[in-house]
Amino acid sequence: MARIGGILICIIIVIMDAIAGILGIEAEINQNKGREMRVFIFECKEPVYAAYKLGIAAAALLAVSHALANLLGGCVCICSQVEFVRSSTNRQLASITLILSWVALVVGFSLLLSGALANANNRTSCGFARHHFLSFGGILCFVHGLLAVAYYVTATAAAWDETLPMVHREVKGSIEGTTQVVHE
Repeated sequence: MARIGGILICIIIVIMDAIAGILGIEAEINQNKGREMRVFIFECKEPVYAAYKLGIAAAALLAVSHALANLLGGCVCICSQVEFVRSSTNRQLASITLILSWVALVVGFSLLLSGALANANNRTSCGFARHHFLSFGGILCFVHGLLAVAYYVTATAAAWDETLPMVHREVKGSIEGTTQVVHE
């Protein structure tokens, strides 16, 4: 039953991030439909309210997906390099994917919000050429989905490894061909 619950959580995380990515890309498409005038590297554009709404919705879904993965995946805390080296492979992978998912969240969320807020005003704004913040933020939503699922899977595997009885760990090591005994 726990396996089915884990698979369901992974599917929910991927679906939420995929919808956020699609909304971000759709916001970019709506933004490109607005009127604009371009002179060399400067452009003036009218904000598109639909792009604003889609960008905010994508950022909100990205944040909820990240919170879900982190709350249900648990906390994998590694405070030093020595602790990192001594920890299990699942725990190491969980900490790496946790850091990478946070990076994807911060960058993607920032891109989505800055792209959405550029469309929040009612007046035309002029500046440098567009940087496609909304579409890049949408792409990072897909990347975040993969990293969040990888974090959830490795964090739950690390937690499961830590709950194994000592006898089972010794038998598991002898089956794999190692003679190392784990003492805690």
